[in-house]
Amino acid sequence: MSTPATSNTAVQELLTAPQVQAAFRFFESQADKITEEQIEISAIAAPPFGEQQRAQYFRKKLIESGLVQAEIDEAGNCLALYEGDMAAPVLVVSAHLDTVFPAETDLKLRRSGNRLLAPGISDDGCGLTALIALARSLVTNKIQVEISILFVGTVGEEGEGNLRGVRHLFNAGKWAGKIAAFVSLDGAGLEQITNGALGSRRYRVLFRGPGGHSWGDFGLANPVHAMGRAISSLAAYPAPLDPRTSFNVGRVSGGSSINAIPGEASMEVDLRSISEDELVRLDAFFRRMVREAVEQENSIRRKDTPPLELSLNLIGERPSGETPVHSPIVSLALEATRALQGTPVLERASTDSNVPIALHIPAVTLGAGGTSGNQHTIEEWYDPRDRHLGLKRALLVMLGLAKLSSDF
Repeated sequence: MSTPATSNTAVQELLTAPQVQAAFRFFESQADKITEEQIEISAIAAPPFGEQQRAQYFRKKLIESGLVQAEIDEAGNCLALYEGDMAAPVLVVSAHLDTVFPAETDLKLRRSGNRLLAPGISDDGCGLTALIALARSLVTNKIQVEISILFVGTVGEEGEGNLRGVRHLFNAGKWAGKIAAFVSLDGAGLEQITNGALGSRRYRVLFRGPGGHSWGDFGLANPVHAMGRAISSLAAYPAPLDPRTSFNVGRVSGGSSINAIPGEASMEVDLRSISEDELVRLDAFFRRMVREAVEQENSIRRKDTPPLELSLNLIGERPSGETPVHSPIVSLALEATRALQGTPVLERASTDSNVPIALHIPAVTLGAGGTSGNQHTIEEWYDPRDRHLGLKRALLVMLGLAKLSSDF
């Protein structure tokens, strides 16, 4: 993919292009329709590993937008190509299909003033809706590009999905090795530019023992006691503020009665750091102290009783890295934000961009306009006012990378 002479020049030239101005007017005139599409897509459940119905809806909307060859790949991603030079690598513009919410979650929309309230309405109903609007703006305004744009709705971005959709796209799908740059639209906002990939490791830990009566069998190894020791040790870990590092025991379970020694207990743990070296240290500490907690519980159990068994499973691993500030894709995002009177803020997060960043493929994650709050809760909300600014920024970045055809 060719590099713009300067990002500022590229953005200023785009702002004066007739097709771009027409696309800007399109976003403004279609505001109500775009919001209705967001409401429709957010009403379709898309729990982890259950994105199929939403993917089919998204495919239908891309086809209606003019991308008639939209398809679902082996992983469940929805892909559609807006053609430029088919011999050149493509630009991917993506949003994720899945939400953090289980299938039974009530997704009924509520309104409070300008706010739309529904689980997943922003993350990532906002991004998916933006892709549809961007695709329709290209087709409607007959915008020609030198670099093909591959629109992708990915599966598995949230939680235990472990970025499986974008991993497939880059490592196993038919476009693997053919992607020059990657832009993800995730949630709301105009100013944030995620160019840093926040690395993480996630574990499910199971402690299993014989179980028994709290009085009559006292002295048996207790899975919950071992888990408590492990949690206490993790809580005392001296996580540095710089490089920022975090840990979280997000889910625990076990036991059947207050007067029964549990037969098993489990916990799910999230470890993160902006430093790969620090993440490795935290990870090693965590695995060691879990084993030590089991050994300690076993060492004090009643003689001639079974020991605890430990199952320590890595259920998620997200790579870290950074797209340099001076790279063309970040420079374009900075200048496009400023051109729309925004104040750009570079940040680090865990998104679909983690995978291309780790592969040293230029990538950023952007908000798709409007404002939002309470993400990952049932009180999640989105306010579509000024959404058009986020769509305009995405268009500028997209066309700055894909290049308006010289025939325009």
